[in-house]
Amino acid sequence: MSVHSEVRKVTTHRLSEMKLRGEKISMLTAYDYSMAQLVDEAGLDVILVGDSASNVMAGHETTLPITLNEMIFMGASVVRAVNRALVVVDLPFGTYQGNSREALHSAIRIMKETAADAVKLEGGEEIIESVKRILSAGIPVMGHLGLMPQSIHKFGTYTVRAKQEAEAEKLISDAKLLEEAGCFALVLEKIPAALGEKVAKELKIPVIGIGAGGGVDGQVLVIHDMLGITQQFSPRFLRRYHNLAAEIKGAVGNYINDVKSQDFPNEKEQY
Repeated sequence: MSVHSEVRKVTTHRLSEMKLRGEKISMLTAYDYSMAQLVDEAGLDVILVGDSASNVMAGHETTLPITLNEMIFMGASVVRAVNRALVVVDLPFGTYQGNSREALHSAIRIMKETAADAVKLEGGEEIIESVKRILSAGIPVMGHLGLMPQSIHKFGTYTVRAKQEAEAEKLISDAKLLEEAGCFALVLEKIPAALGEKVAKELKIPVIGIGAGGGVDGQVLVIHDMLGITQQFSPRFLRRYHNLAAEIKGAVGNYINDVKSQDFPNEKEQY
């Protein structure tokens, strides 16, 4: 038997089973083949090809500039590496808001050109027509509420969302709306832990948090943040599992020294 046939692929259905069993869902971002291969082999449940690539891969201030073509390029690169994880690709800003036909067209392009398993959209009631239209084509949709980086200019700040009762109530009704429409899961970003737990309890679909406390059904982080490749971003919800920035700089420094001192390449490293 090949390795591929032994691996049981994570599906949207398996995520619901995990929620029923009380097994937490692990999710991280990845944007390229090599990194996706590593996180998949480590046993991660869900890989998000996030529009956070706009920040960590392209160096933009916000997630807004990244294009559909760029998301497709990264999504396809990730899918080629993955045997087990469910792969979700973000629909970038401007490809689904306000026009459900364009939303469907964008989602179809992602599914056809990347072979990913699902797409993710930010928003509730405002984008529900787009969500329904994408779902009507048989494309699985993951929702995203709370802090929505694509709407940063509307909020004007990356602070915790839904602390006020009115916004919390809208978030709960949006979450239920997304579940009723047929979303298979929901990401909640940067909201009070008590609200995250409440939403996870009231919904049948898995709720995955990023800065939404421990009472949700799973967690997601940006891989560059949790590996300590990015250093300038330190929100409270981030746990750094490594300091790769220091390790990479150290390795590159050693390489530079070896080249300058003519230590590299040595006799054994030449033909």
